[in-house]
Amino acid sequence: MKKQFINRLIEKDFLEKEYLQKRSSLVVVYGRRRIGKTALIREFVRNKAGIYFLASEETERENLRAFQLMVAEFASDKLLQKASGLAWDDIFATLIKHKPKEKKIVIIDEFQYLGKSNKAFPSIFQRVWDNVLKEESVMVILCGSLITMMESQVLNYASPLYGRRTGQIKMKQIRFKHYSEFFENKNENELIEYYAVTGGVPKYIELFNEESDIFLAIEKNILNRQSFLYEEPIFLLEREVGEIGTYFSIMKTIAKGNHKLGKIATALEVSQTSLTKYLSGLIELDLLERIVPVTEKNPEKSKKGLYFLKNNFIEFWFKFVYPYRSYIEMDDIEFVLNKIRKNFIDNHVSTVFEDVCMDKMWDLNKQGELGFHFEKLGKWWDKNGEIDIVAINNQTKEITIGECKYTNKKVDVDLFYQLVEKGNKIVWNNENRTMRYILFSKSGYTDILLKLAKRRKDLVLVFNEAK
Repeated sequence: MKKQFINRLIEKDFLEKEYLQKRSSLVVVYGRRRIGKTALIREFVRNKAGIYFLASEETERENLRAFQLMVAEFASDKLLQKASGLAWDDIFATLIKHKPKEKKIVIIDEFQYLGKSNKAFPSIFQRVWDNVLKEESVMVILCGSLITMMESQVLNYASPLYGRRTGQIKMKQIRFKHYSEFFENKNENELIEYYAVTGGVPKYIELFNEESDIFLAIEKNILNRQSFLYEEPIFLLEREVGEIGTYFSIMKTIAKGNHKLGKIATALEVSQTSLTKYLSGLIELDLLERIVPVTEKNPEKSKKGLYFLKNNFIEFWFKFVYPYRSYIEMDDIEFVLNKIRKNFIDNHVSTVFEDVCMDKMWDLNKQGELGFHFEKLGKWWDKNGEIDIVAINNQTKEITIGECKYTNKKVDVDLFYQLVEKGNKIVWNNENRTMRYILFSKSGYTDILLKLAKRRKDLVLVFNEAK
């Protein structure tokens, strides 16, 4: 198996099933840059008849001409190659007539650029689909990396193409559980540190896979001004929103630990209402998430919402690169590396470890190792404290609460008893609930806590051995 297809088998299987349908197919594949869309498609079309067209930011006419030449070569049609004044309908009609009994795949990558150059293009392609392609033996894949534009041009209810697609794939980050398949010689803790920087993005993982030391990898691939990762967040936002100033200020503020709307506004010295559209925009771009205590009955209306950066690499960059770009520009890399070395674990990896544990909870839930199956998973907090992990089942009134510790010390019984006290403060089915506990530790547990866990059926210890 090629490494870039780790954790992509479900997506590839879906494409294969669509291809085997007797009907025509129109599939949308989208997600942020570097996430592996093109690699997935390239693997899928291997040994299949079809064409791959990469749209550019040139005019629609230039794209049409380039597509015309590609179809002419595919169909060995010299007349099409020399023809002028053709419309998209004409070119697609010629493509379909070539070996009509053979199923064809048409891939248009960076589809959003066509709509960017001509706002009417989604309507044009709707006409092509309805009049030329819909009843033919063809599979069309529209692929794009500008999430907001792909959603507005193809997926949105107001789009002319809405209702035409037969399926869609939103490419997501690689889950931590698959990192051992990329880094075969690293232990569990090393994998967590690499995940804390690369954030499950295949292209980033590929770069870091070449280095045996995490700090050498950071120096080479992020702090190096010639590396594309050095300015990756700038590039990502510029492509999506253009003017990035306010977005960057918000993300930098959140990376510093300001998660409440009020604290973000205070740090930026602006009103809370002026931030709403920017926060919503970052959420739509999959760069930010708003979370509320998992026990909240109406999450959308909750006033306890907190904002967090969603991607590990983006958060790392805003913590350790963006604030020190002046030093990097002056080639004082060692100063920045020292800052990273001192704060990397406590200020970044320990937080990412909570997400790793959260991911592990879903696997434990699936395997039936928690004593019940939860319906919702998240965090909990109030004015006096917080709990890293809370899993609940509203039907059976069962709840599991947990803490995650990424330290070099073994976890002792005091953490468990503190967790019990915190759990008593949770207002959720207090009169009739079953409470369980779970602990995650990088460095294992003391003998006293291990003995306690053997006696208590309501306590689970995970990562109880440093690997």
